Amino acid sequence: MAGHSHSANVAIRKGAVDKKRAKLFGKISRLIIVAAQRGGGDPTTNLALRYAIHKAKKSSMPKDNIERAIKRGCGESGGANFEEVAYEGYGPGGVAMLCDILTDNRNRTAGEVRKVFEVHGGNLGATGCVSWMFERKGLFTIPSSTIDEEALFEVALEAGADDVQNEGDIFEVTCSPDVFSDVSEALETASVQTDVSDVVKLATQTVELDAKGARKVLALMDALEDNDDVQNVTANFVIPDEVMAELSAED
Repeated sequence: MAGHSHSANVAIRKGAVDKKRAKLFGKISRLIIVAAQRGGGDPTTNLALRYAIHKAKKSSMPKDNIERAIKRGCGESGGANFEEVAYEGYGPGGVAMLCDILTDNRNRTAGEVRKVFEVHGGNLGATGCVSWMFERKGLFTIPSSTIDEEALFEVALEAGADDVQNEGDIFEVTCSPDVFSDVSEALETASVQTDVSDVVKLATQTVELDAKGARKVLALMDALEDNDDVQNVTANFVIPDEVMAELSAED
């Protein structure tokens, strides 16, 4: 895993949630519900819903679960209304952190998230304190052993991707969120296998962590991800390859 690559940090936090499959489905259901509430139940005209359904399918979420969430978002079944909130703060070592929240009780969630930050040596900050360090992008990672770089360039760039980077074991494809679905469909049509396929927030500046700092930050991220209201946690840390190897040996 390339310590400096976008996908390294994406994969770290993705893995933390994927270990808790039921919790992951609950988070994605909320995402679908809110998208349907805001833009209707037709993914062809509701881009946010299309993203959410793509994420659900990528996570092997059952079709029935997806359909129930869409119906709930469209008001066809009862349930709480969720509010979309973003919390920002700093973790150990000055790492900038963004928490994407979907909650039916903002006061409860704010208190819980603030407590998690404090317990793990961080602090919740004011709106805007770190969000300027991130940009929203579509991100795909492809094992480099599965496709020729030139062939991937042709498929991705023709579909509207911004860039293709060779990170050793993987290729990273980035694109504007507006063309995420187009690039995703082009890769799928070309039978290109993706490990990560999501719209994410990528850091424009980073903080490099040693083993001690990495343990603290990853513990904070795990605790935040464990909260049902937290959809996603984004941070601007970088873990060098040798530190990643040390941490992996401890697992």
